[in-house]
Amino acid sequence: MKIAQKYSHLNGEEYLIVHHNKLYSEIKTIINSIDASHFKSKVSKEKTMKGTNLYSPVDLNKEFSKEFKQLNWKESRYSYYITLNRALMEKSLTMSPKEQKEFLVKNGENHPIYSYNQTDFVKNKIAVEVQFGKYAFVAYDLFVKHMLFYSGGVIDLGIEILPTKRMQSQMSTGVAYYEGEVYNVMRQGRNSPPVPLLILGIEP
Repeated sequence: MKIAQKYSHLNGEEYLIVHHNKLYSEIKTIINSIDASHFKSKVSKEKTMKGTNLYSPVDLNKEFSKEFKQLNWKESRYSYYITLNRALMEKSLTMSPKEQKEFLVKNGENHPIYSYNQTDFVKNKIAVEVQFGKYAFVAYDLFVKHMLFYSGGVIDLGIEILPTKRMQSQMSTGVAYYEGEVYNVMRQGRNSPPVPLLILGIEP
């Protein structure tokens, strides 16, 4: 596979090149090492494509996961306690979960709610999500998950890997694609979401 298009948000790619060029090379190597033709294994049951062999999101995700893990990229979980008090939230963001709970209880939140998010691959505070899922999953990655990890001090940059429209047209309907998701980010304005991102559009 290859990187066909890329979009740098808040100087995401520039940060990666200057501070983590070796990791950027690893990501490119992983993408280039995957032969997508081996994963055109899903037989469509949809009316408009019935019987057609499509790219399998499940099989592609497994292959990416295998390749990233071989280079010691690891899943990361960010745990936190929920409060709707903005002042308390801002003060507790970078605390450990234990410290957050103690801080919130001390400040009147008698039953703070525990929650967590996890991201596929993290290394040296760079997070990578490989997304062959539905539109909602990508929006959550870009506008919630990466931002949560960034504001919590877990990552310095979020990277989203998506199929281009060219590749997505050979997948099941409803799969998100690079051009559509970059358009959604651009519509929010130059500074939203407030986290450095690099969005990569890949295809065979």
